Amino acid sequence: MIVSGSTSQAFAAVLADETGLDLAAVEYDRFPDGELQASVPEFAADRAVVVASTVSSDAHVELLQLQDAVREAGASEVVTVLPYMGYARQDRAFTAGEPVSARAVARAISTGTDRVLTVNPHETGVCDCFDVPAEAVDAAGRLAGALPADLADPLFLSPDEGAIDLARTVRDAHGEGATDYFEKTRDYDTGEVTVEPNDAAVAGRDVVLVDDIVATGSTMASAIAVLNDRDAARVAVTCVHPLLAANAQTKLRRAGVATIAGTDTIERPVSTVSAAPAVANRL
Repeated sequence: MIVSGSTSQAFAAVLADETGLDLAAVEYDRFPDGELQASVPEFAADRAVVVASTVSSDAHVELLQLQDAVREAGASEVVTVLPYMGYARQDRAFTAGEPVSARAVARAISTGTDRVLTVNPHETGVCDCFDVPAEAVDAAGRLAGALPADLADPLFLSPDEGAIDLARTVRDAHGEGATDYFEKTRDYDTGEVTVEPNDAAVAGRDVVLVDDIVATGSTMASAIAVLNDRDAARVAVTCVHPLLAANAQTKLRRAGVATIAGTDTIERPVSTVSAAPAVANRL
């Protein structure tokens, strides 16, 4: 039976359709003092698949409560699916006294589950932070379904060399096109960062910017501006996790992006494709 956190209801519904598992009724309450309570009043199954994107501290607490609720209701096996794992980008301490937040939340999640699946974490090494078996699911290929159908001589660009595999995955799923990545240069006197495509010509071509997550949109906006200055035909932004915090969408639109698309690991208006089928294959 699939048990959904409040942040992942659409994802969980698709996962239920893909797997044929029942979707549990879940209630989300908040007490007058602000404390949360997530419950599964009619849960009745030996195996629970708890699905929750931990996009906030409240979402983390809700996930822990749902794990505990299904154990209390008699589940002998709990699988936790994190479409998006919050705090996963802080996977090391840079100064004395800092926490390794990815490890801290992974250990907490581990107490209530037998296994963890998480979609395209920023660093796959985060799976080593769990005290139970954990694996990363690559859903980047699903992004091809969100692209315009009439891409002309497309170029798939990642924001840096470390994300080039994501660009290649989306390109391969789309079926044609070249790949490249941006080089970042920092002026240490001014602190200004400039970005330029590494090799490929972009004039007259449709360019697809691919990343695992778009958070503030600042890096993507800079990349879009560069591409438009170099006469790209259209620039599309696609990412697995469309966090799009604060005014990120406005930044991208002002920079001249043609389309923005992501998956439903974080449920936003731009979540036009589901990553759930990639997870269904691993349950």
